[in-house]
Amino acid sequence: MKTTSLTLLALTAFFFVSCDKDKAAVEAKKDSMQKSIDNRKDAVDAAAKDAKKQTEINADVDKAKIEAAKVSAQAQLDADKKKVEAEADAEKARIDAEKK
Repeated sequence: MKTTSLTLLALTAFFFVSCDKDKAAVEAKKDSMQKSIDNRKDAVDAAAKDAKKQTEINADVDKAKIEAAKVSAQAQLDADKKKVEAEADAEKARIDAEKK
């Protein structure tokens, strides 16, 4: 009977040690997976931050292009206005010359 009790005790101890090892392995795998997920979340956050910065840079470039186009168009319109004024002055001078 002593042998049976000792055998049963040894098997029970072996079973619990094996379960603890299995649980430890599961816990280690869980921790590894969670760390991997956290790393991917950090990478996504960094990529989003970089994308936002690039979008702001692109927006600034687009604004500068729009402003340059506006200035160019206004300069062209000012030149057209002066051309029309010069043509009108020339026509007036021609009419005055014809009257004399």
